[in-house]
Amino acid sequence: MYWKGLEPLVDVVDPGAIGGIKSEAYLALNPQGKMPTAHLPSDLALPESEVIAQYLLHAFEQTGPKLIPEDPEVRAIAALATRIHDQYLAPIQGCMYRGPMDVEARADGISQIAKQMDVLESVAALTKNDGPFLAGAERSFADAALFPTWVFIEYILPKHFGWRDAFEGRPNLSAWFDAMRADDAAARVYDEVRGGLEAWEESGRWAKVGVEEHVKDDRFEWAPKGSGI
Repeated sequence: MYWKGLEPLVDVVDPGAIGGIKSEAYLALNPQGKMPTAHLPSDLALPESEVIAQYLLHAFEQTGPKLIPEDPEVRAIAALATRIHDQYLAPIQGCMYRGPMDVEARADGISQIAKQMDVLESVAALTKNDGPFLAGAERSFADAALFPTWVFIEYILPKHFGWRDAFEGRPNLSAWFDAMRADDAAARVYDEVRGGLEAWEESGRWAKVGVEEHVKDDRFEWAPKGSGI
């Protein structure tokens, strides 16, 4: 939305306005009871981030940057990054900040996050010679899909799980994240997400959900070897 200048055309509404994501009104739009959902003027309801993003990209193809790579192989790389993120990383990222949760499940989730970061590092390497973004020199839908999750990763893993640096050993993702931080629209997203994380910090969230107690359990490896807790 920010890159294509669509804010005047889209109302962002808190699901609480219709009773929350488990209310009958919301479940009628999205039976999964999850965010986000796009409710179109035609009354069509579209759940799932990737579906919504692709709708916006095609419905407003002539507005702002295209954000869809022209080259079929590069487009496939961008789609691969998004698919890996949505299928394997996004569903487990709650282990960084949700609870209650078994310590074993949290430790396994952190380990899986590290694995998927390495997988995505290899995907980012495929276009590294063409530019810092996931599709090379130009921004794409893949950058928009992954960046908010990486704001969580960059903040939480060093602060609460003892990682020395979330980008250590991942130079392509590091260069990508720096390029995104330098982008005006992405910087807005960074500030929005970071503001929410800092509010959680002030509320003592990581103690309340059990993270602080869990990371004391030295039966599990919470950070890459060499980082330490």
